[in-house]
Amino acid sequence: MSGLHYEDFSPGDVIVGEPTTVSRAEIVAFAQEFDAQPFHLDEAAAKDTFAGRLIGSGWHTAALGMRLLHAGPMRGHSSLGSPGITELRWLTPVLPGDRLTLTLRVTECRASASKPDRGFVTCTVSLDNDRAETVMTQAFTIMLAKRGSEPAAPRPVETGEPAPVAEPEDAEAMPFLGQAEIGATRDLGAYAFDAESINAFARAYDPQVFHLDPEGARQTHFGGLCASGWHTAAAYMKRLLATRARDHAYTAARGAAPMLGPSPGFRNMRWLAPVYAGDTLRYRTRLTDKRASASRPGWGLAFAHNTAENQHGTPVFAFDSTVFWQWAP
Repeated sequence: MSGLHYEDFSPGDVIVGEPTTVSRAEIVAFAQEFDAQPFHLDEAAAKDTFAGRLIGSGWHTAALGMRLLHAGPMRGHSSLGSPGITELRWLTPVLPGDRLTLTLRVTECRASASKPDRGFVTCTVSLDNDRAETVMTQAFTIMLAKRGSEPAAPRPVETGEPAPVAEPEDAEAMPFLGQAEIGATRDLGAYAFDAESINAFARAYDPQVFHLDPEGARQTHFGGLCASGWHTAAAYMKRLLATRARDHAYTAARGAAPMLGPSPGFRNMRWLAPVYAGDTLRYRTRLTDKRASASRPGWGLAFAHNTAENQHGTPVFAFDSTVFWQWAP
């Protein structure tokens, strides 16, 4: 399946990719689809927000990192996938016109104890702009086939077209973070993954064979066309914002409603099972902790555990997020 193998990496390897320049149009287009917050959409609207100017979505930055990883260190080849991200930090906003360069550092290589055809390569990535600022760091693991090994048999899966998903009409009061209840859980609704949207995201950000080509995907260990993990994550953001918009409107009609800001990063992202063409995921978020911000008076940091299950009730996605949230009116 791939011209790249486990043996092609060693601890201590440092690989620098070719840069890419991020346009305003790219920033806005991604935000319109997945992260429609004012500071990602319009300069004038951004002036009155936490960010104060037009900046790229963190999820867009992560997706661009995947594009550069594939084109550079992965040399255009497919891996066997990734179990997840240990930690990702957004350090500096990406601005229109920024020229981003990815650097990959290999920290560990270990053979799989249960599957002799593959190994795990643990890496860190930094994404830097042309002002010598690091905009994102990431620690993660990828799976790669061992050279000369017999590939794993494709999984027996069925793909298809998902049933239409209706936008929910429910709304809940949205508290300021100081009054928010630890443990409160919010259902974020459903997102349907069809082959066209899977292909479109993959072409833009994650062009691996099992995301692009139904026939080629059937020959891989995934057994069928499946979504990029970053597509799964971006869909979470889309569902979060759609739900928060209803809740915010409901709350504002009855009194003061809090503002939300950007996120400094997340931990423990796990892609627990493939998301196939035809799957519909239901997302949820649960507040796990909160604290007032020392650097931003009137704001706080909200910590949440976020999950998704497919239509069979199988957990497929989870991560722990942090986001700025207005602490009090």
